[in-house]
Amino acid sequence: MARKRFDDSNCSVARALNEVGDWWSLLVVLHAMYGTRRFVDFQKELGIARNILCDRLARLVDNEVLKKVEVGEHGSRCEYRLTEKGRDLFPIVVALRQWGDKWNPAPEQTPLDLRDRESGEPIQPITVQSADGRPLSVRDVLVKELVPKVDSAKKKAV
Repeated sequence: MARKRFDDSNCSVARALNEVGDWWSLLVVLHAMYGTRRFVDFQKELGIARNILCDRLARLVDNEVLKKVEVGEHGSRCEYRLTEKGRDLFPIVVALRQWGDKWNPAPEQTPLDLRDRESGEPIQPITVQSADGRPLSVRDVLVKELVPKVDSAKKKAV
């Protein structure tokens, strides 16, 4: 069964899921954030089949979440590094981790202790905030009706 694509969707969440929506892709991104760069290391850390890892890495490179960098002599070795687009997933991965630690914790393991590298202090929970910094819940937010973008080539001269 073919996976549904959301390229033409008006929902940015659906379009984002095209790029990083399956669990292997997000786990590859997570391990790239931890510093994993080489194919063999991703495979070892994740316990993922070679063909699946190859597919996910290629898709993440195609979607510009990772970039493939030649580091060996004559291109004999490469690494996968996060792009700016990939690094922008950091708050999403942290929020997902915090949600998982709260609602589906590992039974015999304490959650990872994420800390600010500079101060050593624990990081704060990810929250949605108002313009003045107040935390907002789903009940505090409304969706404003969107006005469709007008294609300038289709505009008629008046």
